[in-house]
Amino acid sequence: MSDHASNIRFRRGIDLAFALGGALLLTLALGVLVALVTDLFRSGAGRLSWDFLTSFPSRKPAEAGIKSAIAGTTLVMLVTTATAIPLGVAAGLYLEEYARKNPLTAFIEINIANLAGVPSIIWGLMALGLLVYQFGFGRSILTAGLTLGLLVLPIVIVATREAVRAIPQTIREASYACGATRLQTVRHHILPYSMGGILTGSIIALSRAIGETAPLITIGALTFIAFLPPMPFSIQPDESRAGPFDWLSSEFTVLPIQMFNWVSRPDTRFQVNAAASGLVLLAITLCMNGVAIFLRYRLRRRIQW
Repeated sequence: MSDHASNIRFRRGIDLAFALGGALLLTLALGVLVALVTDLFRSGAGRLSWDFLTSFPSRKPAEAGIKSAIAGTTLVMLVTTATAIPLGVAAGLYLEEYARKNPLTAFIEINIANLAGVPSIIWGLMALGLLVYQFGFGRSILTAGLTLGLLVLPIVIVATREAVRAIPQTIREASYACGATRLQTVRHHILPYSMGGILTGSIIALSRAIGETAPLITIGALTFIAFLPPMPFSIQPDESRAGPFDWLSSEFTVLPIQMFNWVSRPDTRFQVNAAASGLVLLAITLCMNGVAIFLRYRLRRRIQW
């Protein structure tokens, strides 16, 4: 009896030590994160202004802005979202709800998991050879969006599968018992109930894509650009009218590349500009996560009602 009690005390001590160690590591990680964000804020907060957000890059630090980088980031992420989210969600639903369990699907699942860990520079080299040279898309917004879309596609697929897998099997059986088809079950039950997890995984994937630099440099993104992509149906300098999708073939830059350009310069004032750009990028990422949390909350309330 005493041996049993001592064994229980020993295991409780191990649990307590593990909990304390986890709390210590969590505190350390959060402390490092807070220190980095605080240092970034101290360095770049004073540079943030409306002129900084609405000015083009310049060789003069006091006049430089991130207007073209914000526009490029927004358009590239628009193409990335349109590429990765529909394909990733559809592929995840198919693999989890429709595909038969056989060696082929097992092979596909293993490769999807492996692709999620491939370094981003590999995707950049693939896009350079396939999209730029083979398909002739050039060093454009379309190429950048497709590259980042393919980069985060495995993450969206894995997140979708995990969210769908978490739905109890009894919900499917109850739907089938009421006479619903598999498509109706997926559309009216599986997809709404799993949408919170899908949104969370998708936003995490897009948050990774928005900060990527290596694949975009590989495909030829510009480090200095003082113009915006053509607005749909706008009048161009040659008096021609832009088409609705001409902006897809435009050259571009994004916030991470603009930050990389400024950090690499010896003038410390450019490094202040880079810190301010980092704050803008951080704010965009937080807004994306906030939108995901809001949509998840709304979806859960709708399901409850």
